[in-house]
Amino acid sequence: MTRTVTLALHPAFRVAPVRPRTFGAFVEHLGRCVYGGIFEPGHPAADEAGFRTDVLDLTRELGVTSVRYPGGNFVSGYRWEDGVGPVEERPARHDLAWHSTEPNTVGLDEFMAWAERAGVEPMYAVNLGTRGVPEALDVLQYANAPQGIALSDARAAHGHPEPYGIRMWCLGNEMDGPWQTGHKTAEEYARTAAETARAMRQEDPGLELVACGSSSSQMPTFGTWEATVLAETYDLVDMVSAHAYYAEKDGDQASFLASADDMDHFIDSVVATADHVRAELKAEKRIMVSFDEWNVWYQHRAESRPPEGDDWPVAPVLLEDTYNAMDAVVVGSLLISLLRHSDRVASASLAQLVNVIAPIMTAPGGEAWRQTTFHPFALTARHAAGEVLDVRIDAPTFANERFGTSSAADAVATWDETAGDLTLFVVNRDPERELDLAVNLADFGGLSLVEALTLHHEDPYAANTQDAPDTVTPQANDSIRVEDGRLSGALPAISWSLVRLQRG
Repeated sequence: MTRTVTLALHPAFRVAPVRPRTFGAFVEHLGRCVYGGIFEPGHPAADEAGFRTDVLDLTRELGVTSVRYPGGNFVSGYRWEDGVGPVEERPARHDLAWHSTEPNTVGLDEFMAWAERAGVEPMYAVNLGTRGVPEALDVLQYANAPQGIALSDARAAHGHPEPYGIRMWCLGNEMDGPWQTGHKTAEEYARTAAETARAMRQEDPGLELVACGSSSSQMPTFGTWEATVLAETYDLVDMVSAHAYYAEKDGDQASFLASADDMDHFIDSVVATADHVRAELKAEKRIMVSFDEWNVWYQHRAESRPPEGDDWPVAPVLLEDTYNAMDAVVVGSLLISLLRHSDRVASASLAQLVNVIAPIMTAPGGEAWRQTTFHPFALTARHAAGEVLDVRIDAPTFANERFGTSSAADAVATWDETAGDLTLFVVNRDPERELDLAVNLADFGGLSLVEALTLHHEDPYAANTQDAPDTVTPQANDSIRVEDGRLSGALPAISWSLVRLQRG
């Protein structure tokens, strides 16, 4: 019996413009993300500042547009001033979040130099765990104020006379999490965030500020936390954060492949809460979502357990998951969810960029390579353009333990009317069965096929490694064709596909 997924789309059914910030990433002082990741002096590919140029090249290829820094859990105990000034005078500190030693060799100035080389917009997080308003103002003035005051003059003395002009600022990180240094109740955090945001806007009214949402939709605080925080900060912030990680558990492929169902519900719930507060306050503006941590992360694995006791290493191997073909399909599916919500998701950050649950891996002193998850992110970032379209999907379902049943297919499309480019991103989430794809393109005029790529492997657990970095890569899907204004083709089980079409 043929199983067909039919996609209905029209150029007028527009959700919102594609937001470049959807394709952000995250660099935290965690494991080998910074030291041995973006920064490795003495490496054959290191530049004069110690940055690995091979990692920079892969960051550009990945299509990253913004990078959140310096954490993450790390930021809740971080003293930003430890990371500026002469390197030889910077103090080493214990990082309580990851039970490591932070040498402070890389700090704000180094990160901004790296961001300029990478061509990414910085998104800076301030410590509202162990610190507050004064320290947030200090780092803001150091980063953004023109010369003429103590902190901006210090920046100039450190070799950076011009302001950095950082626009996006996170007001802390996951403050409802009991694991967070300086963990707070919703009321405590709301007051601190409001005071900090108000002061930062007195310094610079044009900032874009992100309030902490609940650290997971599974937290008992979820929903009430957002409502409490936004009731206090609504007029002072622009976005509220959302964080979500997914993993295959106990061999349950089906539930894992349906992970985007949870992301959809998560985003819709945060938006509903924000809009409820908006109605109560009779406010005009809408609060947007910053999905500034998302990925596949196998938290139960040994590599996710930090050191213990008297062991406080610098840049230990931590959270270095090796991703397989199925993980890449799920990452592609989550990107579909983020694009589908472009009307309310204003920014997103894949966590993280290098080595730590990352699309890019490095060997100390050796090469860098692309994990399986690199490919759907890079292709989506490269080809999503114009307007996101509301795609209606008619597809068979598959059973799974977490959601009961889920659509076997998911999809989103982008339409660049000026260029005449229509791009489809389609995933077959069925763990066992192929799908036939059917799309009526008549409403777009004469479209021809430019390219069709599918990421799939007969072994869903096949992975890219240092020795075999191209085991799982997107391949041409020769079954995809356009005839008489209709697109058709085959989508293998557990696959992610990109289809590019052009008018004329």
